Amino acid sequence: MAFAGNRDAGALVDWPMTKPQIVWLRRDLRIADNPALYHAAQAGPVIAVYVLDDERAGSHAYGGASRWWLHHSLESLGNALAKRHAKLILRQGDAVEELARIAEETGAATIHANRHYEPWWRKAQGELKEHFDLQLYNANYLMPPGAVTTGSGTPYKIYTPFAKGVREQLPPRDPVPEPETLSSPDDWPHSDALEDWALLPERPDWAGGMRDFWQVGEQAAQDRLEWWDDHVADYEDKRNMPSADKTSQLSAHLHFGEISPVQIWHALKDKRSDGWRTYEKELIWRDYAQNAICQFPLYARSNYRDDYDHFQWRDPEADTDAASDLEAWQKGQTGYPIVDAGMRQLWQTGWMHNRVRMITASFLIKHLLIDWRVGEKWFWDTLVDADYASNATNWQWTAGTGVDSNMFVRIMAPLTQSEKFDAVGYIREYVPELKDLDEPYVHDPEEHGCLPSDYPAKIIGHREGRERALAAYRAMKDKV
Repeated sequence: MAFAGNRDAGALVDWPMTKPQIVWLRRDLRIADNPALYHAAQAGPVIAVYVLDDERAGSHAYGGASRWWLHHSLESLGNALAKRHAKLILRQGDAVEELARIAEETGAATIHANRHYEPWWRKAQGELKEHFDLQLYNANYLMPPGAVTTGSGTPYKIYTPFAKGVREQLPPRDPVPEPETLSSPDDWPHSDALEDWALLPERPDWAGGMRDFWQVGEQAAQDRLEWWDDHVADYEDKRNMPSADKTSQLSAHLHFGEISPVQIWHALKDKRSDGWRTYEKELIWRDYAQNAICQFPLYARSNYRDDYDHFQWRDPEADTDAASDLEAWQKGQTGYPIVDAGMRQLWQTGWMHNRVRMITASFLIKHLLIDWRVGEKWFWDTLVDADYASNATNWQWTAGTGVDSNMFVRIMAPLTQSEKFDAVGYIREYVPELKDLDEPYVHDPEEHGCLPSDYPAKIIGHREGRERALAAYRAMKDKV
């Protein structure tokens, strides 16, 4: 029996209660507000499946930090399903092939899945629809890509009118309730053991800082939302202050789908603070990033602005000085305390404060003249919230290469940013070599003549880096 492959998340359907229903999970590792799981449960016995498919993602297969998070998120979801007398089936390999095998083994004819917009998942969804009754649902965004368009029906390219269009369509859909019951198939298909996937680092185990910093899973996401409910009012005034760190830290939970933006929006919608309105813009920016990759699927690999294809980046693979500078940036040894604190926080926790992300990204691109894609790859491997759309959109925004982006000639001054946003406590926490320095010396110990012996001098001066970046920009413009 065939069904249309396009379902609204809240629509109720009179499904035949006969065959097992496969739920294909990806970045939607939750029970509540999971439309694919909810509708599958209305239809029959549920077989929830996660396939670790690194080949389709290619260069954007999960990096080390994301794999650490994925292990714990799958473990948490598996436990939640077990409490409901269900199982999480784990398979490794090509997602389409593994889902086809499970369908053959169990006699399932319908696959339920929440829409994903990464180019490899869009391709996989197309392949599945050719051979199966694939039911797709809108689940992971306030407004699914394609829902908000210009007056002529075309997608928005610029954030500001896009955000206005989203606000005009709010509220989003209502959250979908948890399934009241999950019935089991007569026989369960084979499942890999999560431990056999070796997602956790062992030799060496570099994840101690992440274990200390994070709680993973759907319940942890709800706990964090409850905390954020009490603190979101401070977001407008303190979101740029890394020492205070009044940010939600929900990004990784959102990325892995342990919580949905719809749940967050409805939980906070009655707030009247400037903090909530600003945070709502961040949720809309997340939607905007998906809107961008739907229009430009290779956005993480290619400049949107063709001019920058002629930019003379320093190449770490061919230039030993550039390679040395890249390594100093990665290790937090640039001599710029705010940059080094951010890069060390990233390595220790798998996360970095948003203001500092902009500072560190700008430093790599403009002070060091290293291609934004090199930074995108490093963040992809080291961030627990590494998201194909958001990561690419933010890097292209900083580089000035994106469809909607900052101008390249606007070059952040890291030392000024450090003082402006009161990063003293943040620097002392993540750069312990400077913990005994007073203000204002901690922001720039070299300039104040109090550089500790175990902390490096600047790898390039701010003025020198700025002038070199502007010269490279002018040279590019002369070529086009």
